[in-house]
Amino acid sequence: MTAAPSLRDRLASTAASRAPSNGTFVPDDVLASLGSFTRQDADACNFGVIRLDDTGKCLLFNKYQSEVTGVAPVTAEGRHWFTQTAPCTNNSLFYGNFKKGIAAGSLNMVMAYTFTYKMKPTNVKVHMYRDQTSNTNWVFMMKA
Repeated sequence: MTAAPSLRDRLASTAASRAPSNGTFVPDDVLASLGSFTRQDADACNFGVIRLDDTGKCLLFNKYQSEVTGVAPVTAEGRHWFTQTAPCTNNSLFYGNFKKGIAAGSLNMVMAYTFTYKMKPTNVKVHMYRDQTSNTNWVFMMKA
C-alpha cells in the first residue's frame, strides 16, 4: 500500500495555473489545512504566505514572500506586519479591512494591491483569510 502524498508534495506538484474552486490563487487543500500548516508547507508554496496574530504581529513569513520583498523571515517574524514590516499596508484598504475582519471573526477578502516600501512598486494579488477552525489569520500574496 502506498502512502498518500503529503501536503508539501501536493503543493510542489500543483501547477501554478490551476485555478482552485475558491476563486483565488490559494489552493483549496491549503485553506483546508491551515490549522496544521508548517513552515515547510508554507515554503513549498509558489506564493507568499504570512500568518498574523489578531493584532497584526507576524508569526510566519515564507520563503516566496522573503524573495519578493527582500525581507528575511527572521526580520519579519515577531514584528507588527502593518507598521514595522510593510508600512505601505498601514491604510484603510489593507489594515482597515484586516481589523474589520478580525473584529467580525470572519475574514475572506481578495484584492489587487501595489507594494512600495523598500522596493520598486510591485503589483500583487492579496488574499486575506481567517481560518475559522483554527482561529488563525493569513495573508497570501502572488505577484500579478
